This record gives sequence, C-alpha cells and structure tokens, in this order.
Amino acid sequence: MSNKLRRILKSVTWRITATTTTILIVYFLTGEFKLAGSAALMEVLLKTTIYYLHETVWDKVEVAEKNTNIEKVNCNN
Repeated sequence: MSNKLRRILKSVTWRITATTTTILIVYFLTGEFKLAGSAALMEVLLKTTIYYLHETVWDKVEVAEKNTNIEKVNCNN
C-alpha cells in the first residue's frame, strides 16, 4: 500500500471516529439533531483537508538519524 493511500485511509477512519464524537457532543449539548449534523458536516470538510495537508507536510520533514554503524577495529597487530 502506498504512503498516499495509507494516509487517505487513516484520514477517513479518523474522521468517522471524530465526527461521531462531534455529533454526540453537539446533540447532547443542544438536543438538536439538525445542528449536530450541520456541525459534523463542517467538521468533515475542514478537518479532513487540514489533516491531509498536515500529514503531507510531515512526510517532507527529514529527521536526522544517529549513525549507529560501528567499524570493526583489528586489535591483533
């Protein structure tokens, strides 16, 4: 699976979890399902895009790795 496809799938599954939470919270606070649905729709559109862009930026960040290669030294001279 390519990194791009994996990033998209992660975005979708996270959005399902987060959007369900938003619907429940807004409905619990207001008692209005229509308002909860509207808030969820806005959240899906905005946060999915932001998350994808965030992941894309992090994929471009290079982190220096510590060189752990140890050269063998011949001590039998």
